[in-house]
Amino acid sequence: MKELDKSDNVISVSEKSGRNNLVWDDARSFLAVARYGTLSAAAQTLNIGIATLSRRIDRLEAALDVPLFVRQQSGYQLTEDGAELVEKAEALEEAARALGASVNHHPYLTGKVRLATAENLATTLILPALPEFRKLHPRLMVEIVTDITAVNVHRRDADLAVRMVKPTRGNVAIRRLGTLGYGLYASSDYLATRQADSDRGNYESDSFVSWGEVQAHLPAAQWVERILRGRQPVITTTSLSTQIAATAAGLGLAVIPHFLAEGAGLTCVDADIGIDQPIYLVIQSDLAQARRTRVMADFLSDLIIANRSRLQGH
Repeated sequence: MKELDKSDNVISVSEKSGRNNLVWDDARSFLAVARYGTLSAAAQTLNIGIATLSRRIDRLEAALDVPLFVRQQSGYQLTEDGAELVEKAEALEEAARALGASVNHHPYLTGKVRLATAENLATTLILPALPEFRKLHPRLMVEIVTDITAVNVHRRDADLAVRMVKPTRGNVAIRRLGTLGYGLYASSDYLATRQADSDRGNYESDSFVSWGEVQAHLPAAQWVERILRGRQPVITTTSLSTQIAATAAGLGLAVIPHFLAEGAGLTCVDADIGIDQPIYLVIQSDLAQARRTRVMADFLSDLIIANRSRLQGH
């Protein structure tokens, strides 16, 4: 197997007959297929035919003498050699983009940026603001992954992440952006039937909505467990959306982030229960200076900082 030159920003391969420099269009086609997973989607992005794209991939694999993709019925999956080539191809892409920008002053970023974050932040905060980001970067594809427990930025599962747990290892850059505040909430119907002797800190007569066993590690679940002191919650769920729905239905009290409760018509029973969580922006260190990663990081930072009071619950 031929080794890729690790020191240059140009993809090249040594052969017995001499030096064979790869065609930029082939590397660009490789990146498109790697990012989109199918020939049809990649060809549409590049505005070329599927047959042309397939020939470019075949030509690149022949030049490198390694298979870059596993062809499956569902699409193209990177081989180990293909995965190792992505960073080199992206370096070449950045160099080509910088050259084009210096000549043509082209304002658009292309490619894909993958963001991992909690579903509640994605649906309530990030997605509503994304149209403005798209106006500035219409050719940059954004992939949002909300199954954050299965995503590790250090393993390159995502380019960057917004999360409430600070990574303790890995080659990542970390910035704290704000605080996610939690409170104890109930519906007006529940409060209307609540016993008169119930007050702040006295929840012996209250029903609670809590989390299932898989989510028992969450601060909200642990807080409810401490309050119940052995009693059973009236219902458990596995997502914040169902927590809110159960609370709105009048089933009991629940611990909910302030910014989610404000739009659900719920009443705050206790605004400070001591489980607020920091919000961190986590970026792969190797990608921290990549333009597509920087513009997304700047967008997320500005968005969260602008909503700090709302997120914290002030």
